[in-house]
Amino acid sequence: MTKFAAMQRDRVPHPVQLARPLSVLLISTYELGHQPFGLASPATWLRDFGATVTCLDTAVQDLDADAIRRAELIALYLPMHTATRLAVRVLERIRVLNPSAHLCCYGLYAPVNEAFLRKLGAQTVIGGEFEQGLCTLAQRIADEPAPAEVRPRRMLQVEPVISLARQQFRAPDRSELPALSSYAYLDTGDGQRKVVGYTEATRGCKHLCRHCPIVPVYNGQFRVVQRDVVLDDIRHQVAAGAQHITFGDPDFLNGPKHGMCIVRALHEEFPELTYDCTIKVEHLVKHRAYLPVLRETGCLFVTSAVESVDPQILEYFDKQHTRQDFIDTVRIFHELGLTLNPTFVTFTPWTTLFGYLELLEVLAELELVDNVPPIQYAIRLLIPQGSRLLELAQVRQIIGEFDEAALCYPWHNPDPSVDRLYEEVMATIKHAQREDASRRETFARVWEVSSRACRGVSTALPAGLDRAVPSRRTPSLSEPWYCCAEPTDEQFTPSV
Repeated sequence: MTKFAAMQRDRVPHPVQLARPLSVLLISTYELGHQPFGLASPATWLRDFGATVTCLDTAVQDLDADAIRRAELIALYLPMHTATRLAVRVLERIRVLNPSAHLCCYGLYAPVNEAFLRKLGAQTVIGGEFEQGLCTLAQRIADEPAPAEVRPRRMLQVEPVISLARQQFRAPDRSELPALSSYAYLDTGDGQRKVVGYTEATRGCKHLCRHCPIVPVYNGQFRVVQRDVVLDDIRHQVAAGAQHITFGDPDFLNGPKHGMCIVRALHEEFPELTYDCTIKVEHLVKHRAYLPVLRETGCLFVTSAVESVDPQILEYFDKQHTRQDFIDTVRIFHELGLTLNPTFVTFTPWTTLFGYLELLEVLAELELVDNVPPIQYAIRLLIPQGSRLLELAQVRQIIGEFDEAALCYPWHNPDPSVDRLYEEVMATIKHAQREDASRRETFARVWEVSSRACRGVSTALPAGLDRAVPSRRTPSLSEPWYCCAEPTDEQFTPSV
């Protein structure tokens, strides 16, 4: 079955109660340091239909062998590339501990890696809106007798590999997940730490950026999580200690009125609660009138995937914003007193030595050095299965054969000196992290490396970035934000 063969878009009915008790284990391996919405949401659905559900987050918990042996259905949540790579080891362990369990992989990265996951033993693969599919799968398993012997349960998949069905969501059940304090925290920038909750107001995205992993699954569509569900989820997290909320939507302004209604209601009910969200530069320009609302309702910072200041690279990525749009947005944020945390894909097949140095110059000129996590200076483009980048002849000419173990197409910059710069920048950042260097000090080191690569000698730092000047503290999460990037080795042992 291909990943698009069973796509569905209409509303679907909820399944009836399960025919018999069923033990389900939901596993998350990594979700950027957040308590996983992708476990809490389906847990509610499955429990409502009579399943006994155990949730396990291996980012902060040890693998529970007893829970694995008890489960008839084991489903692994794969929202991102790193989570999928980590899941490979978990799948291997599960097959040893419980060979009779039905294995399912679900989430954004499941359908694009369907063939590989089935090789690893996954019998069901579900992407897009996955809650309904998991319930239907549980119902089918419960309709059969429990296995009488240790053998894999063979069932042909009838659930859509990609479902874009509009769902009536239910408030996520986080009762069995680790405490919020086990996850990434917020550094407020003034010496305080806050416990962070996480929720989603929408899924998918109505845009078609070529490098984005969402596009192969949602293909320009997004789905809304009903407002009362989002607010109820936040209430439960506040009761559990959350002082700040991260909205994990790919773009919080895909549905601008929906998002504004939520943050207004949130601020009215919890005036001391702060939040952050992710918004495209294009939407920050288009919906400029909403930016004061963000500030007034407690938004501490906005993450925006700027990706590049090179017009050609922006065109290859089909980002639908310009370099000038980014510059104008930064100035608006400065005027409003909002914090913008831009992210980048700094190393691409089209990156040049001088283009890289120019990006550093722009960040210095816009006074953004203190807003950028140092790892952003060493983000390397990831080209997964199904990427729209593969439509470009320029990409097809430079990639190698798909690397199944790495889950991406390998590539090299036509200029070997750029790849050498990437390696040197990454080493510089790792060294700076070990020394607990500030963002400004790390920038200075990266500037030295890149200016020497470009000009043969280290050049003076841009004005105002003298090493002796302390960094300006800005609000940030303790877990770095990645998008469309090849992961580093450290990401395969995530810790918060």
